Amino acid sequence: MVDYQPLDLSALCNAGPEVLGEGSQAPLGRQSFRGLPFLVGSSTVEKCFVLLGSTPNAAEPPVVVPVEGTARTVIVAHARLDSRVEQGDPAGRVVATYVFRYQDGEAVAVPIRERFEVGAYPLPWGQLPLLAVPDVTDRMQPRYEGNFGNTGYRQTEAEQAWPRAYYLWAWRNPRPEAPLAAVELRSVGERLLVAGITLGHLDEDPLGRATAREVKITLPKAEDAKKRFDLEVEVDRGVATYAFALPAEDTEAFLAAPFTGWGEEQNWQSSPAYASVAAIPSATVTVKQAGEELGSVRWGDLEKEGVAEPTERLRLEVVDTGRNWVHTTVLDEDTGRPVPCRIHFRSAQGVPYAPHGHPEHVNSNLDTWHVDIGGDVRLGQISYAYINGKCQGWLPRGDVVVDVARGYEYEPIRTRVHIKPGQRELTLSLKRWANPNGDRYFAGDTHVHFVSTQGAHLEAAAEGVSIVNLLQSQWGHLYTSTEEFTGRPSVSPDGQTIVYATQENRQHMLGHLTLLGVKEPIMPWCSDGPSEAEMGGNMETTLSHWADA
Repeated sequence: MVDYQPLDLSALCNAGPEVLGEGSQAPLGRQSFRGLPFLVGSSTVEKCFVLLGSTPNAAEPPVVVPVEGTARTVIVAHARLDSRVEQGDPAGRVVATYVFRYQDGEAVAVPIRERFEVGAYPLPWGQLPLLAVPDVTDRMQPRYEGNFGNTGYRQTEAEQAWPRAYYLWAWRNPRPEAPLAAVELRSVGERLLVAGITLGHLDEDPLGRATAREVKITLPKAEDAKKRFDLEVEVDRGVATYAFALPAEDTEAFLAAPFTGWGEEQNWQSSPAYASVAAIPSATVTVKQAGEELGSVRWGDLEKEGVAEPTERLRLEVVDTGRNWVHTTVLDEDTGRPVPCRIHFRSAQGVPYAPHGHPEHVNSNLDTWHVDIGGDVRLGQISYAYINGKCQGWLPRGDVVVDVARGYEYEPIRTRVHIKPGQRELTLSLKRWANPNGDRYFAGDTHVHFVSTQGAHLEAAAEGVSIVNLLQSQWGHLYTSTEEFTGRPSVSPDGQTIVYATQENRQHMLGHLTLLGVKEPIMPWCSDGPSEAEMGGNMETTLSHWADA
């Protein structure tokens, strides 16, 4: 028997695509929704949907869908029409009733409620249902390309699923061994569209409610492993993150490295690597390198065995050991008080675990500029989180490597700790070896861009810097930090850091020119340049003047 079996509803369909409104792009025919097969209507008839409540507030006979067989789950692709939630209608309105009848005469009636078992079409913003999911999965943004206008969206990395037309809701059969006779679709006077019904024969949640797990990717062949990093992971019945390179050296080499607190060399090769995967057991996980498939494996088998080698070019290993939500405190060894610093956590396999509110990979390990700044810094392979001395977040159970630093006046630490099941607290300490402030010497950074004033305070305190000169500037049509200028210094509440928001005057590459026949000065980075009158009204000499200046 197949794992999922779509039912043919074409003989029962009473409505066409027009019920969804003009311009709708509803998927019809044989479809795969979240990796599950569905049959929506038929290519030989105009009617493709079962529409309940076509006559508002009128009694309608139930639509009886024959089943004649067993099923562990019944998955319905449907959508609520004519939603009034945005007009104040409460969530939870019953818009239909589905009755699951067994061949022995027993029946189970399930109310279908808006915002619970079904969602509205078109979808109002923020009105996804609680017990149903869109007909597509969440997906990753294009990793290396895209439209300029989508730059901000690209930084989110993941794109939340938005229904093309339907929502999937799964009924879990309490008597999977008992044959079903039919599914009755009963109207309660509200318009509801049923696009397809699929029977599930596997003992799994077809909509997938499992959390993501880290999977280590190893390419056994040297010619594959040494290629420039270009891996991707695909999952048909689930989701996966981007793949990221793991450190080239093991934990012991990392702990023994001489540059404690100052990152490590980036591994640009394709192996080893990792990705996080969330999927149902019947899902297929596929790994590709530069678009070429290296191998695939059934997710349930990989979870059960822990390791899989589907081909001679691919080895996969589940390295998720479980995790605890841990509150970490970094103390000054002399004062016993929390001390601002930057911190990095990783598992024994090298998988990073960032504190809550921080990314595991700044800029997704891409070489970007003026994107994903503030509160974090990347030094080669490592992304550090700036904290005020305390942080919290998920840490893996077992051995965890911690790398902590605070400027040049504290001895950085790189050590291994062990997180026990149920552990909620972790305390570390930094030892000060020099105190220039005591001799009235204060560290400062005179050239800082892009961060906010508050971000500058945090990062300065975490690096032992007392004074920050935050520069507002103009780079073409990019204006930076202009909203930070107040005309006075910003002093932290404890008086330990001072941030000045001043300005950076630069020469624009176009200088002072006439464009499109309009004589207007164009000096985006210069507030103190000569006026046109001072230049003798000769716009043509301006570029050479600034070059000489």
